[in-house]
Amino acid sequence: MTKTALITGASRGLGAALAEALAPTHHIIAVARTTGGLEELDDRIQAKGGSATLAPMDVTNPEAMATLCRGIFDRWGALDLWLHTAIHAAPLAPADHIDSKDMAKSVAGNVTATATLITYVAPLLGQSGEVVFFDDPHVGQKFFGCYASTKSAQIALARAWAAEAEKIGPKVHVLTPKPMPTATRARFFPGEDRSTLADPHDQAAALWRNSDRTD
Repeated sequence: MTKTALITGASRGLGAALAEALAPTHHIIAVARTTGGLEELDDRIQAKGGSATLAPMDVTNPEAMATLCRGIFDRWGALDLWLHTAIHAAPLAPADHIDSKDMAKSVAGNVTATATLITYVAPLLGQSGEVVFFDDPHVGQKFFGCYASTKSAQIALARAWAAEAEKIGPKVHVLTPKPMPTATRARFFPGEDRSTLADPHDQAAALWRNSDRTD
C-alpha cells in the first residue's frame, strides 16, 4: 500500500523539492496557497510516475485545515508522514520599527498555524507516523527580530512535541537545511550570489536519504 505524505508549503522551494523526492514512494498531499505552483508540482510528480492530491489552502485558516485533515482521514484513515515547510517571511526591520501587521501575520503563520496543525495532524499520524520541521536559525541577528522570534517559537513547539512523543510516537524531527536559493532567502538577502547556495532538490534528497534523520 502506498504511503501518504502531507507537505504544508509544497508549491515551491524545499517543500516542492521534498514532494518530488518522496513521489516515488508516497502519495503526496500538497498544501499551499498558490494554485499555479501546486499544478506545476503535480505535473512534475506525474512525470516521475507519482501521484498527488492538491490542496490550495491557507494554513492560517483553521477551518480549512480541519477540512483537510478530515478529508485525509475519510480517504486514507491515517497519515504516514508530515513535512512542514510553510513559513511567513516578513520584511526585515529594526526591532523598534517592526510593523504590527507584519508581526501579526508572522505569529499567525509561523506559530498559531503550527500549533493548530499539530493538534489536527497528530491523530492521523498515531504512534507510528513521522513529522519533520525545518529550522532556519537567525535568533539574535540584526533586523531578524520578527522572523526569527516567530520561527524559533515554531521550532520550540516542534521540540516540545518531540520530547513528549519520544516514547509514544509519532517520531518528530527538527532538521536544519543548508542555505538555499529560495524565495524566502531572496527577500532577506537580495543581490546575494545564489550560485553558492545549496540546491533544494539536493537538500531534499540528502535530508531524506539520511535514514536516521539526525536532529
